[in-house]
Amino acid sequence: MSTPDGDAAATDGFGLPGVPDAFDRLWNPHRMAYINAGPDQVKDEHTCPFCAAPHRTDEESLIVHRGRTAFVILNLFPYNPGHLLICPYRHVPMYTDITAEETAEMAELAQTAMLALEGASRPKGFNLGMNQGVAGGAGIAAHLHQHVVPRWTGDGNFLPIIAHTKNMSQTLGQTRDLLVAAWPAAAAELTARRRRDAGAEPDDAPDAPDAPGDATPAAAPQGDVR
Repeated sequence: MSTPDGDAAATDGFGLPGVPDAFDRLWNPHRMAYINAGPDQVKDEHTCPFCAAPHRTDEESLIVHRGRTAFVILNLFPYNPGHLLICPYRHVPMYTDITAEETAEMAELAQTAMLALEGASRPKGFNLGMNQGVAGGAGIAAHLHQHVVPRWTGDGNFLPIIAHTKNMSQTLGQTRDLLVAAWPAAAAELTARRRRDAGAEPDDAPDAPDAPGDATPAAAPQGDVR
């Protein structure tokens, strides 16, 4: 039978029972709302978070950049800090559903995202990809999105393997601020690289690109664009 002293070692300041061990805990109860809803939670544009995001402020939606036909947003459930998603404004499910213009801009935004991440956090590598359909592993299969995941040596440690948990070293808001600040230089660098590849003279370099938020998306209402 336990003694009062033994009981004290197994309770917290409120007198709640527990069995102490050598482990720390990372509590992520907010994710259960997403997990419990399952992949069928998005039925149409009215229930799609990627359709809703452009109608809020960039800060509220964690949008890093708005283009003409697509935008860049932080993943609410990142694999690593800086995990970005490239999304068309149009609510389409498959890569084969997007136009040539959307395809070209999504590719350009993915390249710019990589350069912005390199400038902000110096990753050692990247994972880029699209999961197509529920059977293909898409969490939100109804709205196409491309993942850009920065990687560092040793980031795949025991936590995600054993505990199915990722340890984030900064808040999403902090990550967004860093990437927003890095985006103009990344866009300018991509433009400079393309001009060098095309054999353009340095003196012919174009003006710096517009700041994030200045572009008007093709599919979003004018009043909702910052």
